[in-house]
Amino acid sequence: MSINKLYRQQEKIACLTAYDASFARLIDQANVDMVLVGDSLGSVIQGKKDTLGVSMRDMLYHSECVRRVVNHSELMSDMPFLSYTTPKQALKNAGKFMRLGVDMVKLEGDKTLAPTIRCLVDNYIPVCAHIGLKPQQLRQLGDYYVHGKTSQCKQRILDDAKALAEAGASIILLECVEHEVAAEITEMLNVPTIGIGSGSACDGQILVLYDILGISPKIPPFSKNFLRESTSILEALQAYSSAVKEQQYP
Repeated sequence: MSINKLYRQQEKIACLTAYDASFARLIDQANVDMVLVGDSLGSVIQGKKDTLGVSMRDMLYHSECVRRVVNHSELMSDMPFLSYTTPKQALKNAGKFMRLGVDMVKLEGDKTLAPTIRCLVDNYIPVCAHIGLKPQQLRQLGDYYVHGKTSQCKQRILDDAKALAEAGASIILLECVEHEVAAEITEMLNVPTIGIGSGSACDGQILVLYDILGISPKIPPFSKNFLRESTSILEALQAYSSAVKEQQYP
């Protein structure tokens, strides 16, 4: 079922990251609505300290691996650092993902991304806009904190969400946004919000696969190890999807 249809039916949307065919095949079997080939692969697959070293070549390779086996879930891929500095560059690189059969690309940024998103959407490329905590900017800004706690930061995030949705973004992803602010954004917009560490009011949730399996060396406080109470990886993935849809997580 498409993300838009789930949104219209007011059904919670379950999303997970995947980076290879083996895990992606299990996620596709587990009633997970969307798979993200995230640039988080830099940390969880390549052992890097952040996402900045992940290249277009890396993202295309892993997206192609996942695309081969995902038949039911929608597939989204991250645009890596410095791959969308201008609308023209973004269009060229996003086109490479579309040719692989990816359903949507994800970009991190604020309202200044609106012209880029509009360019992609005008060329029939669906976009998810990622706001709040932006991992591609952590090294420069050191913004690993909950966003939206001050009135100024709250207004900035509200403005970003509105501008990017108006530019044509199909989904707004909210990372580490103060829960009440995320709820206000979700109520304000006419497109789905997907949260990670942003509370239960979002239209859906996304987590890093390795976090919910307890593989990551440092699991974020908002995540949960679903494998601990399951007898198999598939069962853990199904438990995560059910928990999101039944509003038992977060």
